[in-house]
Amino acid sequence: MHSAVSVITTKRDGGELGDDQIDWVVDAFTRGEVADYQMSALAMAILCRGMNRREIARWTRAMIESGRRMDFTDLPRPTVDKHSTGGVGDKITLPLAPLVAACGAAVPQLSGRGLGHTGGTLDKLESIPGWKADVSVPRMREMLADPAIGAVICAAGADLAPADKRLYALRDVTGTVESIPLIASSIMSKKIAEGTAALVLDVKVGAGAFMKDIDDARELARTMVELGTDAGVRTVALLTGMDTPLGRTAGNALEVAESVEVLAGGGPADVVELTVALAGEMLAQVGIHDVDPAAALADGRAMDHWRAMIAAQGGDPDAPLPRAKHVEVVKAEQSGTLTRLDAMGVGLAAWRLGAGRAKQGDPVQFGAGVEMHAKPGDSVTAGQPLLTLHTNTPEAIPAALEALRGAYVIGAESGVVAPVVLERIAL
Repeated sequence: MHSAVSVITTKRDGGELGDDQIDWVVDAFTRGEVADYQMSALAMAILCRGMNRREIARWTRAMIESGRRMDFTDLPRPTVDKHSTGGVGDKITLPLAPLVAACGAAVPQLSGRGLGHTGGTLDKLESIPGWKADVSVPRMREMLADPAIGAVICAAGADLAPADKRLYALRDVTGTVESIPLIASSIMSKKIAEGTAALVLDVKVGAGAFMKDIDDARELARTMVELGTDAGVRTVALLTGMDTPLGRTAGNALEVAESVEVLAGGGPADVVELTVALAGEMLAQVGIHDVDPAAALADGRAMDHWRAMIAAQGGDPDAPLPRAKHVEVVKAEQSGTLTRLDAMGVGLAAWRLGAGRAKQGDPVQFGAGVEMHAKPGDSVTAGQPLLTLHTNTPEAIPAALEALRGAYVIGAESGVVAPVVLERIAL
């Protein structure tokens, strides 16, 4: 007979948890038999003592088994998904899902909302008039099977890994968010339960990312690749830079507009580069090697799938996007080369302007955010616009400017512009 105390003390003392211990404690926690304070103690023990590959795989499996597992194996096209660990200006899912669909795969993309300085995919899409995040599983299947759509970006149902939802809320308030085994199992339990055949992970590293250190990002990426592989999901990870924001916008409607530019064959070079790189990885994971994703962006095929996907979820792809009522321009104080634009500073500024939320359930301003007129490596002249701040609440401007203090540097010489893709991790 198991008890919460015996499981906690086993891990506290550096022991390995057995499969039966893991299965029992996750199930009992989901049912309410293990109290929140007991699971919090176990999470702290896991943070301090770690878990080996077997333990993490079993923990992830137990989280999956706490709810429903979706199955798309009978669809006429292979399924593949992407997960990003989150960053500033990270709008990649928006052009990526329809692009991969245009190349012949089906993309069941279950996404979330933003919290703090990192934006949420659903918040961005909800800035499109009429668009709805909630899609039933039968409707998902219809959209994925439809050759004119082939992709869906929607909210995960409450019955998908419910143990993770309960545990995540505890980790957030008990100082255990940083545990790599718990981060990896949280992400992968939902992605494996989603039923996709293959998965590409975009693990951000840098100032604006959850993982600041490349060694930590590498460990997280490898752990998640192992979890996917052990569960029979073909999984690969890219480590990508997040010292500088992606693209030239951070904010919901601003990022949608930029994503549409990418789908129209334009857009910022870094967004296009990462979108195409991830699309190539996703297609390779499901055996599609004879389609060039860059060509599908250039010739409008991806745009066609975007418009069909948005319309299928009630959105109007031609409707004007929300615009903020107030803008404030930050100008360059001197001439030179922009050598630094700190992703965390920009993300905090966008959050303070109203683009993000402090806690789950808070409203967001769809038109709020930061527009960047220059990126590291660009030449600037004194007095030219460097950033434009967008908000409906002008009283938030001073706090946003404070977040940007020291976030950008103009130097006499050009610095080294970091690559977008840093490493590829696969088994």
